[in-house]
Amino acid sequence: MKALVCHSFGLPENLKMDELETPQIQPNQVLIQVKACGVNFPDTLIIQNKYQFKPELPFAPGGEVSGIAIEVGSEVKHIKKGDRVFALTGWGGFAKFVAADAHKCLPVPEGMDFITAATTMYNFGTSLYALKQRANLQKGEKLLVLGASGGVGLAAVQLGKQMGAHVVAAASSNEKLEICLQSGADEIINYSEQDLKDTAKTMTNGEGFDVIYDPVGDQYAEPAVRSLAWGGRYLVVGFAAGAPSAIRMNLPLLKGASIVGVFWGAFAQKQPKESMKNFEQILQWIQEGKVKQHIYKEYPLEQGAQAIRDLMDRKVIGKNVVIID
Repeated sequence: MKALVCHSFGLPENLKMDELETPQIQPNQVLIQVKACGVNFPDTLIIQNKYQFKPELPFAPGGEVSGIAIEVGSEVKHIKKGDRVFALTGWGGFAKFVAADAHKCLPVPEGMDFITAATTMYNFGTSLYALKQRANLQKGEKLLVLGASGGVGLAAVQLGKQMGAHVVAAASSNEKLEICLQSGADEIINYSEQDLKDTAKTMTNGEGFDVIYDPVGDQYAEPAVRSLAWGGRYLVVGFAAGAPSAIRMNLPLLKGASIVGVFWGAFAQKQPKESMKNFEQILQWIQEGKVKQHIYKEYPLEQGAQAIRDLMDRKVIGKNVVIID
């Protein structure tokens, strides 16, 4: 089958169009003919052998797909052959076919297109888990979203609004922040021009933010923690700006604050019922038009390496997606 293949670990430019064997599914799996594959930050790591999951070479990246179930394992009850489905696969999605574990595969709701289906699970799943289960975000609380123009960031902006929070979006350019405003942000911070800590203090009348959602890390982490309110929750979502940050532990102590890890993949695996309830809520909001993915660009499979490169270079606003013919 046609695939964009990682033969040796490295940068996106190492990826090559090639042929891989069509996967053979297990009784608890579904074979999907891929129509679209969302591009996510873990894709930038897995091809460099820097991710916690390490597939054997050669492999195709791409962990979030939509398509058609063309073969269904004997133990699978909720999917039948011919169904339109979307799934989390870890890797393998930049290919004509991919095998998905059945418990990570769902029917596409009526009326939802393949692009929306392939760009929903990772971003909205991560962000709702972060805000609901990890932060216990309450109506009327003040939420600061760093990296707010990225996939998980824009999802957090929209979900925070749906949960009744006052949402401040922080990003590195006015172009990115304009999309954040269109997505429902109440206020914005351009942290390439404004001091994050000082601006946050002014915005909150010195009280700080109840919840800070941080998928960026690096130099933004400490000023973000300093911007927490008493009893605030700082959500560690990712490190798009670089390596994990060292945070001085006197800061959460003095603020009575919590530093909370967000590992959505483990949550979905260890607490599948709660994860499914989250998805039911997300899909309901999508169908009601209350949340929506912002698609930056569609790429053919042959340009999948460029899709990953654009994400690494922080060009992407919202989500980019690879289309497989």
